[in-house]
Amino acid sequence: MQAAIATQLRVIGALVLRETRATFGTSQIGYLWAIIVPAAGTMILVLLFSAIGRHPPFGASLALFFATGLLTLEFFNKLGDSLMTVFEANRALTAYPLIKGADFLFARAILIAATYALIMSLFFSALIALDLADVPAHPMDLMEAFSVTLLLGFGFGATNAVLVSLWDSWRHVEKILTRPLIFVSGVFYVPSALPTRVIDWISWNPVLHAVEWLRSGYYVNYDTRVLDKTYILAVALCLTFAGLAGERLTRSRRN
Repeated sequence: MQAAIATQLRVIGALVLRETRATFGTSQIGYLWAIIVPAAGTMILVLLFSAIGRHPPFGASLALFFATGLLTLEFFNKLGDSLMTVFEANRALTAYPLIKGADFLFARAILIAATYALIMSLFFSALIALDLADVPAHPMDLMEAFSVTLLLGFGFGATNAVLVSLWDSWRHVEKILTRPLIFVSGVFYVPSALPTRVIDWISWNPVLHAVEWLRSGYYVNYDTRVLDKTYILAVALCLTFAGLAGERLTRSRRN
């Protein structure tokens, strides 16, 4: 049993290295672009809202408020989009008996999680160094929020991958369904400040709870009446179970 687990871990490790080379190429700045793009997107938003005189919806730093929302949303979206194409991108490797479809999902998710952990660490460190943010008030909550976002994005991406393998048009449907997330995930506002009727509707969005969880971990006094940790964990576990079970049930169809 231990030997089988060790072998599977070595397979996933080798796939992570292959994913790294395939995603970022041999260019020395290939990985750097993965960090620059989301960081630059956040900075453009900060500059845009600063130029029109927008004040931070919470705290003293517009950059910190947007970063906690936008980076969490981008982390989820990146997992959902990238895992969706993992089976077709690695179709040639399925001929090897030791490699299963789930290994591709785990390998790509590990690479994305490591990349976004680095992006967030660098971005928040830069804000602290520039005196635009304090150090996180509750580091453990911050790590829990990152982990649950990873699980949620993994489950969503794995389910997407199975659906695309059955119905290719799902990739277009998924983009339509996820497009409004930037408006209903609390990136630009404090959800608790909205009317109760609006909160009741947007609370169905699990990404909103991931953003609220991260902000509760970063700010010392972020009082949220929206965050429901049980709900987001339940959604993440259900999606992960659906994705992995779907991968196993459709494996023979893909090979």
